[in-house]
Amino acid sequence: MRFTDFQLLATGQTLSWVGNGFQTVALAVAVVQAGGGPGDLGLVMAASIVARLVCTLFGGVWADRLQPQHVMVASDLVRLLAAGGMAVMFFGGAYHLPLLMALAALSTGAASFFDPAFSALRPLLVPPENRQSANATLSMLQTGSQIAGPALGGVTVAAFGASAGFTVNAFSFLASMVAALLLRVRAERGDRTSMLSELAAGWREIAKRDWLLFGLFGATVYHIANGVILVLVQVVAIERLGGPSAAGFIAAAEGLGGVIGAAVALRFKPRRLLRAGWLTLLLMPLWALAYVWPAELIAVIAGAIIGYAGLIFFDVAWETAIQDNVPQRMLGRVSSWDYLTSFLAMPVGNVLAGPLEATYGTSKVLTVCAAVLFLSAATQFLVPGTRTLTRATAASPADPGPVPELPDAVKEPHPEQQSTAVSPVRR
Repeated sequence: MRFTDFQLLATGQTLSWVGNGFQTVALAVAVVQAGGGPGDLGLVMAASIVARLVCTLFGGVWADRLQPQHVMVASDLVRLLAAGGMAVMFFGGAYHLPLLMALAALSTGAASFFDPAFSALRPLLVPPENRQSANATLSMLQTGSQIAGPALGGVTVAAFGASAGFTVNAFSFLASMVAALLLRVRAERGDRTSMLSELAAGWREIAKRDWLLFGLFGATVYHIANGVILVLVQVVAIERLGGPSAAGFIAAAEGLGGVIGAAVALRFKPRRLLRAGWLTLLLMPLWALAYVWPAELIAVIAGAIIGYAGLIFFDVAWETAIQDNVPQRMLGRVSSWDYLTSFLAMPVGNVLAGPLEATYGTSKVLTVCAAVLFLSAATQFLVPGTRTLTRATAASPADPGPVPELPDAVKEPHPEQQSTAVSPVRR
């Protein structure tokens, strides 16, 4: 059987996403068992955040300068070596915090180059009318991996130690790298200018589209509020809803909601997809408010399923809108600006959570933040482009031309079978 480029990408990425779950568990266990404690773990996470902020925009430029799969291969190689270095360090019983911080920053910095390249590559693999299906499929695979990866990682690390978790993650990067090397699609690339000029050109592509510009501003506000919420709901779940087991049930519900949202996006294809996406994002405040009232575990689980279904449908709609309307040669830079808003705003909300909770109380802060989530999505309907933007159904200026066919699992349904039912925001 000959795999299509899309199947290769989906397979490699699924293995990589699962592998990331192993490293998430392994890193926390390794630091704690080595006697590092929360302070050391916080420093490692801070090093990762700084690397992400420094590298993201440059990653977008290089994704548009080179073939995106070449950037992905280089990124995977660096991440493989970083994960391998962590495995060797902890396997030998050594623990060097500065080295661990450097390896974590190296891995996250490489990911900052990978993500824009991945975004730039995806629309090359499918025709315009199948982009929503492809994005929904990848979103479903990613959400499922975010459930399976930590679960499998926890079992593996418990049985074989943290080094085994890092080793599995290293091999997952190898799988992703091999898949990217096998891709046959090629993107057209223009002449290079200075780094700053190319970054500015990416921003100009955003500024000329009202739905994109105001969408990024709305997402920034959304992420600050959501950063506060994500800290406080963990405390509420553990202290008031049943402890770690409750937190686990809620996390599983969020994953289930994500899978449902992606499944809906596979079948439901409105002409004004972006408008529908912002509409479904209005469901997310229900998740946050469930922690306030009725503040029962079953209500929070229901809110998580509904809210995350809306979030993932929005993610698919947003990614599809960008792919349909931004020229392919600019996708890496536009995506990097999109990623940057997420990674700048979320830590701000995380930092504000403690002081706000101490001053106003958990319930008030969650209620206000839920209102901010609602308003950040609802105000997008005031933007003309958001209301009128339509899906691409044929070749367009952003369309790269003939590409390999989408696998049967994600092809558009036959007209007689098609349903007639009526993340700039990231998880």
